Parts: sequence; C-alpha cells; structure tokens
Amino acid sequence: MKAIQITKFGGPEVMEYVDLADPTPKSDEVLLEVTAIGINYADTHQTENSYLSPQTLPFVPGLEVTGTVDGKRYLAAVSGGYAQKAVANKQMLFPIPDQVDDQQALCMLVQGATAWHILKTVGHLKAGETVVIHAAAGGVGSLAIQLAKLWGGKVIAVTSSEEKRKLAKELGADEVIDANTETLKNEILRANGGKPVDLVLEMVGGKTTDISLEVLAPFGRMIVYGAASRSAAQVIHPTSLMGGSKTVTGFWLAHCFGNKVLLNDVIDELFKLVAAGKLKPIVGSTFALSQAAEAHKAMLARKTVGKIALNPAN
Repeated sequence: MKAIQITKFGGPEVMEYVDLADPTPKSDEVLLEVTAIGINYADTHQTENSYLSPQTLPFVPGLEVTGTVDGKRYLAAVSGGYAQKAVANKQMLFPIPDQVDDQQALCMLVQGATAWHILKTVGHLKAGETVVIHAAAGGVGSLAIQLAKLWGGKVIAVTSSEEKRKLAKELGADEVIDANTETLKNEILRANGGKPVDLVLEMVGGKTTDISLEVLAPFGRMIVYGAASRSAAQVIHPTSLMGGSKTVTGFWLAHCFGNKVLLNDVIDELFKLVAAGKLKPIVGSTFALSQAAEAHKAMLARKTVGKIALNPAN
C-alpha cells in the first residue's frame, strides 16, 4: 500500500511517500480500506515530536480516517492514518449514517467532538453567554460557531483573513474580528458592548492566550486546546485567577477515547445534527496522499479553512 512515513523528526519536509506492507489487525482490530484521511494540527506536532504523546521512529502519522469494512462505511480513530489501509480498534469504529457523506463524517471525530466538549463539557456554555472563538474558520472553530449558536450563545469569531471572516459570518457569528489587529483586547471588548466575555476557546497560544485571559468576566472560562503558533503564553500564577474568579481549563480529546458517553454518544449526536441539516461541516481543501507535505505547509501558514483531507487514491 501507499503511505506517508516519517523516519526523522522535523517539519512537513520529513514526510515521505512510500510503499509499505499492509498493516495486520489484531484480534480486537479491523482492517479498513481507507476512503478519506483527516488532517489535524496534532499531525503537524507528530512530525516534530512535539505532541502530548511522544512518537517512536519510524511511524505513519494520522489520527482519523473514513473507510470501509465488509462494504460498510465507518469513521475511525486510528494510529497510522496517512495510508491506503489502516487498522482500528473495534471500539473506535463509528458507523456513518446514509445521510452523511465521508467528507462530512471526517469532520466529526477530532474537530466535531472537540468543539462539542470545549463548549459543553468543559466550557459549560449557557444560553445568553458570550463566547470568543479563535481560529474561527478552522475545523474546530467553524463547527464551534454553529454549536454555540444552536445552544443560545453569542459568538465573537476571531479570524486571520477577509475570506475567513466572511465564512464565520455566514456560519452565524454575531461579531467578527481580525486576529492580526494590534488592539485585539479592545476589539473583543468592543464586540461585546464594552463588557468582558464569559467563555474563550483558545488554540493559538502566546499573546493570544494572554489577551484571552484578560478579557474574561468574573466566573469566565478559558479553554485551551492547542497552541498552533508554537508560542508560549505568559506564566499564569494560580492566585492571580482569584481576583476575577476566572477558570483556565485544558482539553485533549484523547481523554475521551474508550468512553462511550464522551465519544461514541457525542459523535452520534453530531451525525444527527448533520443529517438534519442543523450542522454544516466545512470541507476545505483535499490534497492527494502524496501531497501530505504541501497540505501541512498550507495548514501551518494559516491558508486553510474548515477540514483539510487527504485522498488515499494518489
């Protein structure tokens, strides 16, 4: 089979398009014929070995695919997804409804479940609250806008280009802000009528994290689920949170794996919303498997919107 393999750590350039033997499933696993491959920011960290879980060389990157087993379609969490075939634990297979196509389904595992949990499970969003969504035109952000509006929130979307701001507005954002503005703090407060906000979904890192903490209202929550800029925020001293009764929470989807309520049931609910037309997955660019490096470069340069995928056929 064709696959992307990494034999040394580094940037997108370390990914090699190679021929590998088909993986062999264990007794609790199945072999999928892959139909689409999801790309996530976590994958770019895998290539650098800067992810939360360390990597061992050589390896095939990739966390999620859609594929078929005995003619049935599944969304699956895998290890080694950048390939034409992949093995998945039977508990990590999610049947795709007929009303949902493979590209839409691909948006629901990492991005969809993350958006759900950072808003609801750890974000505790309530109707009438204001949520700031950074990287709002990305895979998580574009779904988080829609879910937050479904659940009664006011959405302030922060994006890095005019194209992305237009998309965020079309998805239902109440206010849209340029991420590159020198007065981001003031712009967020202005967008909320001069008042601090209740919830911030933050995956940029560095100065963006610092500002996000500053704009939180009393009892406000900031959910950190990434650091795409690779920049560290200022150190947060726990006692400094007392003055504003603020909460900073981290989220990693891996902690939901193996938990039916936190993963299987959530994906089922997301599929229902998609099938009913209440949730619109944004499928961005699709690259050939052989162009995985170009796909990573585009994502790191913030040139992409929605879900980025690889086509295993070439």
